[in-house]
Amino acid sequence: MSAGLNLAQLQAVHYTEGPCLVLAGAGSGKTRVITHKIAHLIERGLEPKRIAAITFTNKAAAEMRERAKGLIGRAAKDVLVCTFHALGVRMVREDGKVLGLKPQFSILDQDDVTSILKDASGGTTDAATARQWQWTISLWKNMGLNAAQALAQAQDDHERSIALIMQRYEERLAAYQSVDFDDLIGLPLKLLRDHPEVRAKWQAALGHVLVDEYQDTNATQYELLKLLVGERGRFTAVGDDDQSIYGWRGATLDNLKKLPVDFPTLQVIKLEQNYRSTSAILRAANNVIGPNPKLFPKTLFSELGEGEPVRVVDADTEEHEAERAVARLQGLRAASNPPPAWRDFAILYRANHQAKPFEKALRRANIPYKVSGGTSFFDRAEIRDLCAWFRLWINSDDDPAFLRAISSPKRGIGHTTLAQLGAFAAAHHTSLFAALFSPMLPAALPRRALDSLHEFGRYVNDLEYRARQTLGAENARAFLSEWLQEIGYEKHLYDGEDSEKVAAARWSNVLEFCDWMAQRAGGQIADAAGTTTQTETKSLLEVAQNIALLSTLSEREKDQDVVTLSTLHASKGLEWPHVILAGVTEGMLPFKLDDDEGRQQKVSDDTMARLQEERRLMYVGITRAQRTLAVSWTKKRKKGREMVAAQPSRFIAEMALSATTAREDPREKLKALRAEFARKAQERSATAG
Repeated sequence: MSAGLNLAQLQAVHYTEGPCLVLAGAGSGKTRVITHKIAHLIERGLEPKRIAAITFTNKAAAEMRERAKGLIGRAAKDVLVCTFHALGVRMVREDGKVLGLKPQFSILDQDDVTSILKDASGGTTDAATARQWQWTISLWKNMGLNAAQALAQAQDDHERSIALIMQRYEERLAAYQSVDFDDLIGLPLKLLRDHPEVRAKWQAALGHVLVDEYQDTNATQYELLKLLVGERGRFTAVGDDDQSIYGWRGATLDNLKKLPVDFPTLQVIKLEQNYRSTSAILRAANNVIGPNPKLFPKTLFSELGEGEPVRVVDADTEEHEAERAVARLQGLRAASNPPPAWRDFAILYRANHQAKPFEKALRRANIPYKVSGGTSFFDRAEIRDLCAWFRLWINSDDDPAFLRAISSPKRGIGHTTLAQLGAFAAAHHTSLFAALFSPMLPAALPRRALDSLHEFGRYVNDLEYRARQTLGAENARAFLSEWLQEIGYEKHLYDGEDSEKVAAARWSNVLEFCDWMAQRAGGQIADAAGTTTQTETKSLLEVAQNIALLSTLSEREKDQDVVTLSTLHASKGLEWPHVILAGVTEGMLPFKLDDDEGRQQKVSDDTMARLQEERRLMYVGITRAQRTLAVSWTKKRKKGREMVAAQPSRFIAEMALSATTAREDPREKLKALRAEFARKAQERSATAG
């Protein structure tokens, strides 16, 4: 079963005696190592259900599940392959009662959190400020701080005021029987740290834990891992310090530094053979990452040959850069027989706004493309409306879901009534739904408003009962169709849109979503490649419980033949035969740094850390390329409404490319190719004549 693995990979797979850190360089086959190690653990007698493989995205979990299934067959379905957050949900649903949470707690999304924070400030703030608070509170939670601890170490009045808001926010979450995404790590940590019987149960349940993308873990995730594996330390952490690019999200390289200290018997294994890129591309990557300090030094190498030189393309403006990128794509296709597919190309950039000129140029050239990291299917208003109803069936104390469901569609219950209900619920320390049925409510509300509220409450209870009884795909489909008709949701969409075309597209999303829900109720789950796996049928209520954790439906779409436009952050873990790194100018990549762009002799530690992370981001971009790589920069770039002079990024010089082979003008190359084709065509017609 270990056929085809190199020596370092074999060593990583076969070491099961204790803690193991696998330093997996870009393209070195880390997923292969993880899946083979799962197979090896099962071969050695560990029950599949006692193995957990933790990933960072649902997409990565689906891919790993599929790869494991291909390697070990049916036993793979019992291996726990999930994200940190999904594991957190499982732990809190099973054992959250010791924290005062019922199993049907709600998981709040970002918009819910924003509205609760606005409410916690007395409704006096705007959404933008609330989102900034949310960001700060999230960072504190990822550092393992609660409101009291954040208040105790607040640096100034601004931080103190956010810590006080956080206190009110925590009180509301408890009242609503709700958690946010950060709690899905923080609460399991609290469970394991403060409740020895829960800790013993989970340590006994998990015989070996594998963590993918270990360098992306934050402080709380590390503490959670430590308590899950206990002193025996039966775990395998797979990561690459050179690809740590999420510092702004709380990820910390300290977790790599702590491993040898906390686990003195740690076995460190380096995977340095790259199976993705040519030597020319890897040399540029090694040169760029060279100046960064190394926790565990390694140098990637490839046996795929030298390959095409890495090219540098300069352009006058962003529009000119986009034209040259399109010319390069066309030139690479024209030079090959058969030409590469559009899906073989990617244009990567530092920030979302940089996509626009490329979209325009690709549309003009009739080249199909997709922008990666666009709006998630679950972020669409119509899907969020339906999810609010589902959340209310699962947890009637979920106030944000209550407010969205009662007004989507509107039911003749106005803002005044809801404000009065809210005041009553706050005064009696209860949720809005529980307040509906309070014997004291009639004294606070007019009869007509009370009747409307009671009707809504009874309807929600009836739906929850019916959803609990609805099993299988066909029953779920019929139930959802009937429910949408009962609430008049299609009419609600058409009434709310000026354009019939937009309303029709939104209704089509609703139908697609309902069909997807029904498939899951029927036990059909599609993986990242679109392959369907059959599991046991579920009730519609069980399907609804997991929706808050699911990522975009687009993750299940089959591979389309389109050029990918993506930010560097979103490109991590992916690869393409042909890559263009665009907008590689000072101030963009590296993103604007302090103290004279970080060039002074005395640079602050914070600025140096940020520069090192930006260098890792460049390294990630370079190592996405398999066969060809072009790096482009512009002599001018837009800054607000002005055009300002720009310089090539210092990272281009750090790549240490050969001056004779690096520079390229894609349009000249394309022109030469076309002239060559024309000459050959002329020769053929002359010969034929």
